[in-house]
Amino acid sequence: MKNQVQLITYVDRLGGGNLQQLTQLLSGPLQGVFGGVHLLPFFDAIDGADAGFDPKDHTRVDPRLGDWGDIRALTTVVDVMADAIVNHMSCESPQFQDYSAHGDASPYAGLFLSMGTVFPQGACERDLLAIYRPRPGMPFVSTVLGNGQKKMLWTTFTPQQIDIDVQHPQGRAYLTSILQRFADNGIRMIRLDAAGYAIKKAGTSCFMLPETFDFIARFAEQAQSMGMEVLVEIHSYFQRQIEIAQRVDWVYDFALPPLVLHTFFFGNSRALKDWIRIRPENALTVLDTHDGIGIIDIGADPADRAQHPGLLAPGQLDQLVERIHANSNGQSRQATGAAASNLDLYQVNCTFYDAMGRSDRAYLLARAIQLFLPGVPQIYYVGLLAGENDMDLLARSGVGRDINRQCFSPADIEAALQKPLVQDLLALIRLRNTSKAFNGRFELLPSTDTTLHLQWVCGASKAELFVDFGDLSYKIACDDGASGTIHTFHA
Repeated sequence: MKNQVQLITYVDRLGGGNLQQLTQLLSGPLQGVFGGVHLLPFFDAIDGADAGFDPKDHTRVDPRLGDWGDIRALTTVVDVMADAIVNHMSCESPQFQDYSAHGDASPYAGLFLSMGTVFPQGACERDLLAIYRPRPGMPFVSTVLGNGQKKMLWTTFTPQQIDIDVQHPQGRAYLTSILQRFADNGIRMIRLDAAGYAIKKAGTSCFMLPETFDFIARFAEQAQSMGMEVLVEIHSYFQRQIEIAQRVDWVYDFALPPLVLHTFFFGNSRALKDWIRIRPENALTVLDTHDGIGIIDIGADPADRAQHPGLLAPGQLDQLVERIHANSNGQSRQATGAAASNLDLYQVNCTFYDAMGRSDRAYLLARAIQLFLPGVPQIYYVGLLAGENDMDLLARSGVGRDINRQCFSPADIEAALQKPLVQDLLALIRLRNTSKAFNGRFELLPSTDTTLHLQWVCGASKAELFVDFGDLSYKIACDDGASGTIHTFHA
């Protein structure tokens, strides 16, 4: 992966709605801004129960977006990352439709996971209560197959997303077919979606088991043998992220967004600096994604809160969440938890710009921190354009995460690119992409609890960030060895 800023976007929600138009945007107005792009699910179909994360056909581009030729054309402009959705597929997929019609006589019978597969002797109350699920209720749906068989199918996320038996030969063959299609069409990075739930084992939480680590390692090795790097997407206790980072190419720094918010909200950088000292450096730094702002990532380990405390105390987490709700004038509350359907319990749904109270200076400095930390920065398309909460889309869909999944037309993009804050952010991104200093040694310099001081040094090149969270004064400076430049922005 290039050591340059990456974009995260839906193809159909940025700039017109198809791959050709996205390619024109990245090679035109946004030329030189991004070294790569993570295309959120572009498979057939993009408008299922979970915004494309429930594919009918994971090896086919939704024809409304284009085809694999368009993907290959995009790879000549920027590196492309695609999602490998390893845990489940759509109940409308041809494979499941065949299984639904013919039951055990279907050639795909071994592809899908049922409660009986994991609990052949049945499950007691203790077994069921031990299962970890990010949403309310049990992860099963009852169905009657076409041959009269009754099944309790495993559905970790929604009833429309049927879990795959990744340990069955049919499951392994299915996942291999996805990797092969990616490799054949120029995809060089994959993101393992929902990998933490892929292995189910009786008597356990069925989440991030030792066997799960083994599955991730095997799958990553297979992808790497085809020339692809692997990013693992898991929201979990921060120590798990550190452990996972030792076994794969890349992990997300999901602890960063809530810690940055906490630092700005309460003017204290101690928790953020504690995390900077221990965080894995093979991380993609994010402040926002297509999902909500994670809280579990900085909380205590649910399995043993006393022995494994979080990066913030429970009371601090509550204050953080309430501050987001206050900054967004209650809009995030309408989109979070039981207030909206299809929501993860451990996330607050809100644009990052609204979470920061639409303060241009604070928002720009938050991005500066993201760009200055070790790893590769990824910026979500809504955050790139300083997008605000889309309450109309939320009202139409009733899906909480849609508050941060708006569609930007070409005219919307043109208008956003004229905003001083967006121009500042683009300048900051270009600085991060071009300064040689970011290829060198990172230093967390001594500072008080109300300030943060970061520095990169590579030979004669140096880049420096200093932020005072009391008055939001700052210094962003780059020195190429011949002359130093202090960068001043509109915000």
